[in-house]
Amino acid sequence: MYILRTRFKKEIVCEFLPPARKSNRVIILTSGIPSVPAKKEVMEFLSKKGYWVFFPRYRGTWESDGRFLKISPHKDIIDIIDQLPKGFPNLWNNERFKIQSGKIYIIGSSFGGAAALLASRDARIAKVFLFSPVIDWQALSKVEPLDWLYDFMKTAFGNGYRLNRASWNKLKSGRFYNPIRHTNEIDGRKVFIIHAKDDKITPWRPARKFARLTGSKIIFLNKGGHMGGSNILRPVYWKRFQKFIKI
Repeated sequence: MYILRTRFKKEIVCEFLPPARKSNRVIILTSGIPSVPAKKEVMEFLSKKGYWVFFPRYRGTWESDGRFLKISPHKDIIDIIDQLPKGFPNLWNNERFKIQSGKIYIIGSSFGGAAALLASRDARIAKVFLFSPVIDWQALSKVEPLDWLYDFMKTAFGNGYRLNRASWNKLKSGRFYNPIRHTNEIDGRKVFIIHAKDDKITPWRPARKFARLTGSKIIFLNKGGHMGGSNILRPVYWKRFQKFIKI
């Protein structure tokens, strides 16, 4: 299956696949960072299940234009949703697509979990299904402290992430791109979280607090480590996703 490409708001490069059968159901994938953007297997799986699938590059990362973290990454997701009913091109041949009145879901993990949670405040998003989401930037583990992670990304990923120290430090403030500050705005009925207690990157206790405050559904695993979105390929999680979106 050939992965297609488009742009949203002129800046956001996004891989996508139409559904294998006619459908207006949409899944947006919000990935963690730093990582190499490779979700071909997941995209093909979801397309065959009857979903439009979109895998965007956050502004300021990889092929997209802009400066990373100049604005909250969840706004990239909202910009994509705004454009779906207006139309978007397949850049390989300029064929245009529109998705009218579609059910929109997000499957996210880690850094992308925060984007999904903040975007979920938009009424157009039906459900979000998350693995190991970042809940509170001020409650991360000591394995990957933010200062270390910034230096690592700059050295190991180069221009894959175009950011500066000032933008990165907005995360440390706890006032920017931080789901725990918005629990009174997030409808927990739209949220399903899976988190392992042995996750050394994103601690599980903030997720427990978030679920309690919002009424989100959450499952804790004793083992599993820091879980990525590709876990949706596992039958146990795919079945949970399907059941959740039917509620």
